[in-house]
Amino acid sequence: MSRTALFLAPLALFVSSATVRGEEPLDFGRDVRPILSAHCFHCHGPDEQDREAELRLDVRASALDSGAIVPGDLANSEVVARITSQDPDVVMPPPSVKKRMTPAEIATLKKWINGGAEYEAHWAFVTPKKPAVPEVKHADRVVNPIDAFVLAELEKRGLGPSPEADRETLIRRVTFDLTG
Repeated sequence: MSRTALFLAPLALFVSSATVRGEEPLDFGRDVRPILSAHCFHCHGPDEQDREAELRLDVRASALDSGAIVPGDLANSEVVARITSQDPDVVMPPPSVKKRMTPAEIATLKKWINGGAEYEAHWAFVTPKKPAVPEVKHADRVVNPIDAFVLAELEKRGLGPSPEADRETLIRRVTFDLTG
């Protein structure tokens, strides 16, 4: 089964990441931080020398204390007023930057603020946690924990494991791997 897991693990990851983004809950690190980083952090980020209006959008407490972001309240969030404004003296990022937010990015920020505007630490600073190994119907096919994760995803999709390949097929696969 472990040979099957090696083949199916990348496939399962690809299929699960290919789900429609609109149906997934927003993830700060994947969906929001890149927008803020591309459009806001240059002037409202960690660099004290470049920071304008004494506003930090990279720190939740600062963003909330300033009123720039009011979780769950688009009407009172100054960020929303600024990114949707048509007034060149008010709109952010300013026209001089020549990098406007797309409607999709604006919609993502609005959805994030409506959902509570939760910040998350960058993934590099989060201690990894070992996930619980899922229980599967074909426990006899599990050789290592990766097999259990692959089988759980297959079972969730109503699929089952392929039969073990015969010796001739395995030799052919190894030959293709080595010779291309």
